[in-house]
Amino acid sequence: MTETEPTPRWQRRADERPQELLDAALAVFVERGFAAARLEEVAKRAGVSKGTVYLYFSGKEALLKALVESAIVPQLENIEALAREHSGSSRELLVKMVDAMWRGIALSPLSGIPKLMLSEAGNFPELARFFLEAVIQRHWALMRRVMEEGMERGEFRRLPSDLAVRIFIAPMMMAVFWKHSFMPLEETPLDMARYFAVALDMALAGIAAPATNPKGIS
Repeated sequence: MTETEPTPRWQRRADERPQELLDAALAVFVERGFAAARLEEVAKRAGVSKGTVYLYFSGKEALLKALVESAIVPQLENIEALAREHSGSSRELLVKMVDAMWRGIALSPLSGIPKLMLSEAGNFPELARFFLEAVIQRHWALMRRVMEEGMERGEFRRLPSDLAVRIFIAPMMMAVFWKHSFMPLEETPLDMARYFAVALDMALAGIAAPATNPKGIS
């Protein structure tokens, strides 16, 4: 086959299959929970046999790790790129970072992964540790750096940055968990856009450097 000839359909299909399996796994894991999910269900959702799944992934744990590495980690890389290229204030960068995470994860099907990890952490501690190190700690470290730079600039009041990061993003995480638990049961579902705007406004006000309290909390 020459370079100008099109790729055979069967070969393109094989190349696309890992992503199809990951998409199916995400849907099944979020719907069923990780412990209850079965590879047969993932295979059926992807339109393949269970044996085909094992051609690409060794099991459920490998599927979940691959989901995180192929979908969540790139979101973090985008945020890190935002930080490297940013030339404005720390406040502006913090807003960009949180907005990117909100749009890239909270408003997408990927929002089911953080809720899944929280609910399954006790049963699958190795997976929980993987997610903690690959996603949570990496994200928090970047936000801490931005907050600390803002404190040095006088944009933010002095706060323990390790605690400030957790509190700052807590409302966003709450919205993600609510989305995949009680929101479907509400008569009037949560307005995610309005919630985000209010939560971000309150969070920014909480870390802003007030003239009356320049020292903050140590």
